[in-house]
Amino acid sequence: MNSQSISRRSVARGSVAGAVLVAAGSAASRAAAGSARPQDDPGLDTGALQAAISDLSHPPAISAQLRAAHGTDHWYGTTGQADLTTGRAARPDDKFRAGSVTKAFVAAVVLQLWAERRVELNAPIGRYLPGLLPSDFARITVAQLLNHTSGIPDHQGIPDTSTPEAALRHRFDRWTPHEWVRTVTHGPLKFRPGTKQEYRGINYVLLALLIEKLTGLRYGEAICSRVLRPLGLARTLTPGDDPRLHGPHVHGYLRMTDGSLRDATVYNPSSTWGEGELVSTVDDLFSFQQALFSGDLLPPRAMEKLCALPPAEVRMLKDGSPARYSMGLQTATVNGVTFWGKTGETYGYRTRVFSTFDLRLRFVLSYTPTPLTTDEDMINRVVAALTSYNS
Repeated sequence: MNSQSISRRSVARGSVAGAVLVAAGSAASRAAAGSARPQDDPGLDTGALQAAISDLSHPPAISAQLRAAHGTDHWYGTTGQADLTTGRAARPDDKFRAGSVTKAFVAAVVLQLWAERRVELNAPIGRYLPGLLPSDFARITVAQLLNHTSGIPDHQGIPDTSTPEAALRHRFDRWTPHEWVRTVTHGPLKFRPGTKQEYRGINYVLLALLIEKLTGLRYGEAICSRVLRPLGLARTLTPGDDPRLHGPHVHGYLRMTDGSLRDATVYNPSSTWGEGELVSTVDDLFSFQQALFSGDLLPPRAMEKLCALPPAEVRMLKDGSPARYSMGLQTATVNGVTFWGKTGETYGYRTRVFSTFDLRLRFVLSYTPTPLTTDEDMINRVVAALTSYNS
């Protein structure tokens, strides 16, 4: 993701000098600010938004749905087919696999526990999970896991799923969290923790284990009791080893190298435990977004952490660009509008959940691209349509 697009290309297995944005004022004042519309603000261009999701050739996709809001102006649109067998259209309460949007839920719970003084963000993870990691890894702090500055090395000894055929061949593989953690502990850290930033799903596997240690609950149960039930998100869940989506849902498909299309909806998400297994709906994610940024889930001091980027000298490991991941979210500025949120992707599904901090402009996009990896044409069109008034 760079300053002109909300995008990230990654493999579907979930691997993959900033200023601190401070939450100011009460939740009520922030919500009011999100509802106010300047006199020259035209609201949502629904025609442009529908056009943005209706192009299912760039990238190749089966369906798309978008819920957007600009102040008090709300809109939902859909296109394509949720299921090629029945031909029905996607609905806003259809379940789908939300991928790494899981991390925003995990971060919210960790920050709740910090606000309750049950964990210290600057404490080493080894204090809470003794014996799990080598000594140099155990010194990584909770905060460095949250903002992806841990330096944890790449996975070793896992299947190669770089082709759609391989992805489907291994889709029923079962991993435990501890087995998954062991795949990153065979070599030295990539860099001294806190000095660089590299997005890694394993950071959130460790945070989910931390939640379990602190609460005595499975991490999914902790998310349910602290987030899902209080907000009434009845169609959001962490499926564990259950490979199926139950009830009305959107199917994901993969295009094979021979051009054929395969249904990839059913698979065991255990390799994405703690960081990419969430199942949700457009409506539920829209409600979660509202609660997160209005302060219903976190007190003001925790909101400051949620959107706190690393110091300016911390740069992305791959290209040296400014750090863009905070303690749970990521940020991008497009046409002068700064968004905070989370991307998610897994086989056959992509999800994008972003908002301005004051909730004035926000959206949830879910679509089902058929290539294993693809460019971000759709999200770029959506964001361009949402921010064109400001360009």
